[in-house]
Amino acid sequence: MRTILTIIALCFAHPAWANYADQAKEAAATYKNFRFVSGETLPELRINYTTLGTPRRNAKGEIDNAVMVLHGTGGSGRSFLVPQFADELYGPGAPLDITKHFIILPDNIGHGKSSRPSDGMRMAFPKYDYDDMVTAQHRLVTQTLGIKRLKLILGTSMGCMHAFVWGTTYPGMAERLAPFACQPVTIAGRNRMWRKMSIDAIKADPAWREGNYTSPPEQGMRTVANLSIIAGANASALQAQHPERTQAEAALDAAFANQMGRKTDANDAIYWYDSSRNYNPAPNLSKITVPVLWINSADDFINPPELGIAEREVKKMPRAKFILIPASPETKGHGTHTWAKFWKADLAKLLSE
Repeated sequence: MRTILTIIALCFAHPAWANYADQAKEAAATYKNFRFVSGETLPELRINYTTLGTPRRNAKGEIDNAVMVLHGTGGSGRSFLVPQFADELYGPGAPLDITKHFIILPDNIGHGKSSRPSDGMRMAFPKYDYDDMVTAQHRLVTQTLGIKRLKLILGTSMGCMHAFVWGTTYPGMAERLAPFACQPVTIAGRNRMWRKMSIDAIKADPAWREGNYTSPPEQGMRTVANLSIIAGANASALQAQHPERTQAEAALDAAFANQMGRKTDANDAIYWYDSSRNYNPAPNLSKITVPVLWINSADDFINPPELGIAEREVKKMPRAKFILIPASPETKGHGTHTWAKFWKADLAKLLSE
């Protein structure tokens, strides 16, 4: 969904990044005999998570300052330590000031350091979906961290969709929702098509061998990388920044090298793109009665505004506000969700409600 290696390279050279990375604490929770929606079970599910800040307890002894931030497809909790997110939100007086908030950044099932197909099970790993991922998040929050209510759930891309699942599955458990860069409807049309193209490209590579490959299926993963570049791009920015053919091709080469440099496991990627198959909170959106700040960007290939979905679905939630960030050479396509400068003032207003 994004050229994460470029972001990482910038972050390690950035003083604030190093500071937040140093302050972050990592841990892992394990859940025995975790049962998936498919009926499959895993003897032990591991959920890795990162935290910033300190839990604060009220007069009842309950933690009342917890915020959970949910990452996108192929990401991890540490995706939110990048400077364009962390520097805007975690500092003194910022919307998610870590001296006042306890920030929880999970690695979702199949991602980061949490249990995933590449741990060894490959395609025998349970066929998890978004409901399973949210169930694991809920157990992390309630059972492991002992939190009864969250101050906010903020989610980007896949995490945006998870926020809508939370709102319809556990109504009111989060006092506010901030879903960025998604739609609360079934994944269909072009959105499903490009995901299936990615899956099919991997499976069509002879090196994949039904998931039991001895060397990475590079041909299939090259197609996945190219599709990810297109899906995450801002057409206006690309045209403005690379107006000549040679410039565009050089930029593509650099983006492609970054994508391939991630060394993504092919089986993990298949699960990532397929896990949205059952997602559809639309019939239950009326259950979401807490304040909602829903933001998409007009340059988002994955969630094109011309479909009019947001304008229709936002009416089902009595306290929801939808904002569409106009496209410009400065916005980041689908990845605008991680650049907090575009929406942090709106987030601050949500938190003040």
